[in-house]
Amino acid sequence: MIAFITRLFVRGEPVLSETTARDAHDLAELHAASFRRGWTDGEFTRLLIEPNVIAHRIAVGRKLCGFIMSRHTGDEAEILSIAVAMAQRGRGLGRRLLDLHIRRLAGLGIQAVLLEVDEDNAAARRLYARAGFREIGRRAGYYQRPGSTAGHALVLRRDLA
Repeated sequence: MIAFITRLFVRGEPVLSETTARDAHDLAELHAASFRRGWTDGEFTRLLIEPNVIAHRIAVGRKLCGFIMSRHTGDEAEILSIAVAMAQRGRGLGRRLLDLHIRRLAGLGIQAVLLEVDEDNAAARRLYARAGFREIGRRAGYYQRPGSTAGHALVLRRDLA
């Protein structure tokens, strides 16, 4: 209920832009809030200064609401991470990030995009299915879960050409 009320009072349109190493701290905070094992500021900084890493962010005002990051080599790219702030989920921000990112990758001549997603993450699986990704494999026991069995990762692919 609080998330719904928050969305009603958020002012301004979401703005998409490229991410730089200056965003590393904010990305690390959002990542840590979104995943069991968050990446550090340093990990983000190292990734963001790599010439073959592309990242986009979405913000309302000065508030980071989400990001997507991938690494490309040759004619393939792998989405390394995508996250949307809990209070902003369900507003289509992940879809907007993914659409922009895929267009940017296609513009660079990327022919295929791959990613791994937890098979239990229904929202992410819907997002990727709607964007044209298809399952090409599985990694058994890939996601470690404290106190329970490890979750399986689905390997997904979308051809761009």
